[in-house]
Amino acid sequence: MAFRMSLLKTIDAIIGPVMASILPSPRAVAPPETIGSLLIIRPGGIGDAILVLPMLQAVVERYQTVAVTVLAERRNSAVFVLSPVACRVLRYDTPAELITAMQGEYDCIIDTEQSHYLSVVIARFCRSAITIGFDTNQRRRLLTHPVPYSQDDYEVDSFLNLLSPLGIESPPALARFVTIPPAASEKVAPKLEENGCNNLISIFPGASIAERKWGTLRFRELACKLHQAGFVTIVIGGAAERESGDQIVAGGVGINLAGTTSVAETAALVDASQLLITADSGMLHLAVALDKPSVSLFGPGRQKKWAPRGDRHVVLNKELPCSPCTTFGDTPACRDAARCMREIGVDETFNAVMMLLNSSGAMPGLCSEKMEL
Repeated sequence: MAFRMSLLKTIDAIIGPVMASILPSPRAVAPPETIGSLLIIRPGGIGDAILVLPMLQAVVERYQTVAVTVLAERRNSAVFVLSPVACRVLRYDTPAELITAMQGEYDCIIDTEQSHYLSVVIARFCRSAITIGFDTNQRRRLLTHPVPYSQDDYEVDSFLNLLSPLGIESPPALARFVTIPPAASEKVAPKLEENGCNNLISIFPGASIAERKWGTLRFRELACKLHQAGFVTIVIGGAAERESGDQIVAGGVGINLAGTTSVAETAALVDASQLLITADSGMLHLAVALDKPSVSLFGPGRQKKWAPRGDRHVVLNKELPCSPCTTFGDTPACRDAARCMREIGVDETFNAVMMLLNSSGAMPGLCSEKMEL
């Protein structure tokens, strides 16, 4: 049995603020010098979970014998298989696992949710003297150590800031902060080898909301141009991207693997690619975690908060007056059919890919034949 996401959102919106207002605030105490047991709460999607991993690594480096439990959701729990840090993963949308997590006793709880209430209410009912989280609304009442949150900070840095009450300074940025299980790499290797070409570029055509999508036809045109330049497109994603993937690679310009791979196997595909092309999505953060170059398409989302840093990444953003319009994951209905995304051109995107690959010396020779799919 598992809770439906719509039910959890309803509970959060209606009951969450009430609980945050009426539950007694915890007594403020100084953090312990050492932490033996830690609960990290990370609801939400794949992207947020990936960007939590550097924080997880930093706290384990400080407290090397700490036993870590992560309370996640079904939709993002598989991300923690990719973490180099060993941890027990439970899911709060699975009642039995939620009860298990709440029955534990912890030296410290870190709630990484940015604005919703349910996670901090759960944290308040758990046994821990220290509860750290973001100071974004009434949720602050249930924290012993609220931490400021800014919409202008890169989200990796925001998560690392949660360690400041423990006296842990933000470590240097990690070039790569996920580990692909060997079984996942072995699983996808035959799918790539049978197509006879190593000049691979991954495309993720999906997004969490319609306003962030670039469009199947644009990705199709881009895949054709990449094929003419000697590249093979791999479409990645879940079942929701399967149909658009078929259209994007029709005629032998690529491979559609959307809906056929786990999160770990998808990571192996991105790792085998020269580059990832995607809108603002969790897959973008996967490329960052793998230290893979990316071309990302931004419109409604906040570039300052979610776009990758560094010269291995190109961000295309028309920066219209109405953009960004997303705040704490909430995007209003667009009256202009997401013009911020529509105005990003195929040629513009193709040129960004070529520029990035030229700068890294990854330009290929032409593939000799179309692939048999």
